[in-house]
Amino acid sequence: MAEVALCGHATLATAHILFNELNIQGESISFNSKSGMLTVRKINDKLQLDFPADIVQPVESNPLFTRALGIEAMATFKGRTDYLMLFESEEMIRQMKPDFQLLYQTSARGIMVTAKGNEVDFVSRFFAPGVGIDEDPVTGSAHTSLVPFWAARLNKTQMTARQLSARGGQLWCTLSGNRVLIAGYAVTYFKGEIEI
Repeated sequence: MAEVALCGHATLATAHILFNELNIQGESISFNSKSGMLTVRKINDKLQLDFPADIVQPVESNPLFTRALGIEAMATFKGRTDYLMLFESEEMIRQMKPDFQLLYQTSARGIMVTAKGNEVDFVSRFFAPGVGIDEDPVTGSAHTSLVPFWAARLNKTQMTARQLSARGGQLWCTLSGNRVLIAGYAVTYFKGEIEI
């Protein structure tokens, strides 16, 4: 495990609890983070995260990535901390069975695999060997790279996305200048008490 500069899970969960359990009034909550100011807005029944965009650049693919993923990417890119690998189809992303032991031998913090979607604009999965996570279920920070990447390819700023992990998740995404807006649902599934 490691501390990360931007964590969608923690931002979304904290805002959800503040809005729904602690009854914080207003339509938005802002957090000061290592990635700057992060805002969460209530948009109807969804929460929308406002994160800084991370623009990826083309790089040479690491042969170890291909071995670990079992298939060669069409192209490889890198953002501030993570790699993005483009594949031909949603089916390739869905059926990918990574060799996590090999992925842990790479120097990558995270690896996004993505393709154009069949029913949504794009699909993805996210593997995070650099922080000890085989596969993340739904990754806000990955979408700070995926949204501008697909906005340029699809020539649109509003998109739907699906992360194809075992749990999976649907996201409604907007590229707004140098910001990425990611909307989705949040639910409370566990409550507990700690005695000190």
